[in-house]
Amino acid sequence: MDINRDNTISIFPSNDEATNTKDVTIHYSPASMDSLVNQVYGAYLLGYDLIRVKADGSISYEDAERFKRAMRKLVGLEIVEEDRQIISSQFLLDPNTLDAEKILRRMNSLVGGMFRESLEAIRERENIIRRSIGGRDDEVDRQYFLLVRLIRSAMMDQQLAGKLNLSNIDILDYRIAANLLESAGDFMVDLASLQDFTKLALVDRFVQAGELVEKMQEKAVAAFAGKNRVESVEVASMYNKFNEIMNSIKETSAGASNNKSPESTVAVLNLTYSLDRIARCWVDIADLVKPVHLIAPLRNA
Repeated sequence: MDINRDNTISIFPSNDEATNTKDVTIHYSPASMDSLVNQVYGAYLLGYDLIRVKADGSISYEDAERFKRAMRKLVGLEIVEEDRQIISSQFLLDPNTLDAEKILRRMNSLVGGMFRESLEAIRERENIIRRSIGGRDDEVDRQYFLLVRLIRSAMMDQQLAGKLNLSNIDILDYRIAANLLESAGDFMVDLASLQDFTKLALVDRFVQAGELVEKMQEKAVAAFAGKNRVESVEVASMYNKFNEIMNSIKETSAGASNNKSPESTVAVLNLTYSLDRIARCWVDIADLVKPVHLIAPLRNA
């Protein structure tokens, strides 16, 4: 019998057997390193607690270092054994102590910092330091993998889902929201890679649009976490205002294209496209709130 986070009680069939650690052994082959690294990630996301990479002969130094770099990108996974033939790593966090909402908010905070730096670069007509943005995106990915592992584990273990107070629809929604946040981080890396803001035109309007996108992110994630329909609708309204600004920028840019260099016009179009991709992520997260509140009146009836 377990007490859930909302103070309800879940009763499960008794299990006299000790809980077994899920472990997997991945056989090392130097000819298929990309596949082997992907198998390490896959085993982590599927909830394996002990992941071994084992060779019939010996693991080369370069490949061992690559495996260790891959494992370090996965939160909670620590190397517990290593020699020339085997590298073992173990997940040391207790899933019962993790919180899906806190991990999602951590991702949101990291992505928000990336966007604020991008917006400041637009405002000051500076180039973004891609290394800084990319480094924070790596941390977003780490939190994303941890959240995917947690919700997959909850999907396969109803007792864990009960302790985390996650229904089946919550699990699905968190998976989608996490993917959208991770995608937004990737889009910001693309923005940092492609844009040269030193000669950017219409900066004031881009800053206005960017500030709207920043508010959309704040309200979308708050609406999702709090299941707040009102804030969800506000995100959609802000996206309409954002679209008006984007359309105005495109029209102005098209009208003045004869007096601008091709590079400047391309920069404007690239930035409008990048901002729109990011903004759509927040609209999609806010949309996850709606089904919960549309169903509620039927229950009361």
